[in-house]
Amino acid sequence: MNRAAFFDRDGTINVNTGYLHEPEKLIFVPGVPELIRQCNEEGYLVIVVTNQSGIARGMFTEEQMRRLHETMNRRLREEYGAHIDAFYFCPHLPEITGACDCRKPKPGLFLQAIKDYDIDPKASLSFGDSKRDEEASRAAGIPHFQYVSAM
Repeated sequence: MNRAAFFDRDGTINVNTGYLHEPEKLIFVPGVPELIRQCNEEGYLVIVVTNQSGIARGMFTEEQMRRLHETMNRRLREEYGAHIDAFYFCPHLPEITGACDCRKPKPGLFLQAIKDYDIDPKASLSFGDSKRDEEASRAAGIPHFQYVSAM
């Protein structure tokens, strides 16, 4: 089995500028790219799990979000020698799309990644900036959660 370091995106990896989808507005939270590199070096898969309700709101498309993720990964590699192995996202907003199992604080994104990558949740880590991040990771059986946020 593999072990993973799960990261929330907005407010944890990047400064939360509100519905970020423009690559040129990407600003990393200080110290987090180095933390991602450390996780890479220690043999953790690095997996992003993120709510992206801006898609349901019509503020940006999945393709725009994917371009941002490509830019994020390219910059992590070029500037920090780090990388993200996978991105999992929830495009839903219950008021618009109805209920789902993937929107944090539900653990659906974590559980899908655990299944896809044969991850041992008990040997994994999770980083986020909100109570819903912590609740989702604990519900997925990940005992090690740490708050990270831009100060």
